[in-house]
Amino acid sequence: MNYDVFNGDADGLCALHQLRLANPALAELVTGVKRDIKLLDRVKAGAGDHVTVLDISLDSNRVGLMRLLEAGASVDYFDHHYAGEIPLHHNLAVHIDLSADVCTSILVDRHLHGRFRLWTIVAAFGDNLGQNARTLAKDAGLAKPQIEKLASLGEYLNYNGYGDRLQDLHFDPVKLYKEMQPYPDPFDFIAKSPAFDRLAEGFNHDINMTVSLRPIQARGHHAAYLLPDEAWARRVNGIFANKLANDDPMRAHAVITSNRFGEYTISVRAPVANPQGADALCLKFETGGGRRAAAGINRLPADALDGFLAMFAEQFP
Repeated sequence: MNYDVFNGDADGLCALHQLRLANPALAELVTGVKRDIKLLDRVKAGAGDHVTVLDISLDSNRVGLMRLLEAGASVDYFDHHYAGEIPLHHNLAVHIDLSADVCTSILVDRHLHGRFRLWTIVAAFGDNLGQNARTLAKDAGLAKPQIEKLASLGEYLNYNGYGDRLQDLHFDPVKLYKEMQPYPDPFDFIAKSPAFDRLAEGFNHDINMTVSLRPIQARGHHAAYLLPDEAWARRVNGIFANKLANDDPMRAHAVITSNRFGEYTISVRAPVANPQGADALCLKFETGGGRRAAAGINRLPADALDGFLAMFAEQFP
């Protein structure tokens, strides 16, 4: 039995797509909204089974990972988030790089020696690694209009992963991956898949809703935004954070939305000009995690918001 376990954002989708284009395999797909990261808890694998894990923190999945390894399953692990101590086990193959300029799809691209580079470029754009994505695109000989098409696709795929629950999304990530499966070339997906048009329409609607928003805190090198308790706000959370980061590269940004638990979900972006510190801040909170340039907190108690804002200001004065 094979299990493909992947983050439901652009990076997780594109990483899995590349791997399975290169090595087709029937597998049970395990994923969720972008912030549903403790996915290995849902995998019941044992001796002789193989688990491929893509774009979720090893540290957050440590208990599930060790359970699977001890049960005799073999695991391939590709990721770029905070990992903590990486276990040594004969059934575990690790492809982890925490550098600020990589995403999981770039790690898969290295593993596959660039066989499906165009999907790597899509993922890099989606993960807000625009400079790296453009470098890869130019090296691939793409013209500017082609690069912009891949940039839009990356944003749309990433946008689809944000939400409090699957009902907030335009596509369940499993369904979206299956929409992508027939297309080794992302330009064919853009031209032929109705999923692209649906995502484009939703993205443009939701991002336009942010035009009138103003920060609740803005000083020095940081700004924080509190979004209304609406489905569109939960969908646009991460994309809005990326837009703010790119529009004002000297500042860190926090985008705060309400969730179904009566708490807050937060996306944090370090300054693009100095992409570090987002993970250090978010890891101070029980449900926080991520990477140096971009991180988040899944569930911040409502009465802890003022404390977060103070720590955010201290991290990025």
